[in-house]
Amino acid sequence: MIYACLAALMAGFVDAIVGGGGLIQAPAMFILFPSFPVPRIIGTNRFASFMGTAVAAWQYSRKVDVPWRTVLFGGVGAGAMSFLGARFSSMISSDLLKPIILVLMVAIAIYTYLKKDLGHQEQFRVAAYLIPAYGLLIGITCGFYNGLVGPGTGSLLVFGFVSLIGYNFLTGSAISKFINVVADVFSLIFFLWHGYVTFEIAIPMMLCNMVGSFLGSRTAILRGNGFVRMFFLCVIGALLLRFGWDVFWGLQR
Repeated sequence: MIYACLAALMAGFVDAIVGGGGLIQAPAMFILFPSFPVPRIIGTNRFASFMGTAVAAWQYSRKVDVPWRTVLFGGVGAGAMSFLGARFSSMISSDLLKPIILVLMVAIAIYTYLKKDLGHQEQFRVAAYLIPAYGLLIGITCGFYNGLVGPGTGSLLVFGFVSLIGYNFLTGSAISKFINVVADVFSLIFFLWHGYVTFEIAIPMMLCNMVGSFLGSRTAILRGNGFVRMFFLCVIGALLLRFGWDVFWGLQR
């Protein structure tokens, strides 16, 4: 339990800055609780992390000017599709998706690295009246992925709002936190309904995740967009290693 709580603390810190906490928390749970079926791992992990994301969202809202219309449209799309993705998670093997996700992550890493000014300042790429529609599209896409697979959803949301719409990294992170909370809650409904949450593990992890999220969001706000961009590249690199290993291991079997 101590190791699970430490993983939750670290995951909350990373996730609050730019997403990707699932890279730490979910694999740790698979290692620490090998007898758990996959839906129980995902459900317990989701319950342990959603309040931490809420803490980070609250922290950002106090320091960042949050575009609430974008949050609303993105949250509606993410919530509906996250529940649908959770239903599909028991019917579709994630091994089929991992090569596609790997290619996507490579493209994101290269694009972000080459675009040195990406996310440093707000430079809107679409007309103001289209921003909510773009937010809805990003929410739908990332919400479905969140329910179906999970790890890296926050990072994909941040990238979408920064690269497609033109928000800076801090604002993109703030938006993604609120939308991530909505997506987590809707997918969590499915896991709770089917009894896939182990509360004696999930609750202590949730408390540690909240502490990590508070510290991570404070760090991001204090250090600014340049720091968040570099942290984003590090998390995307870790995602590449994770999915690259999964794809390679799948080919060996």
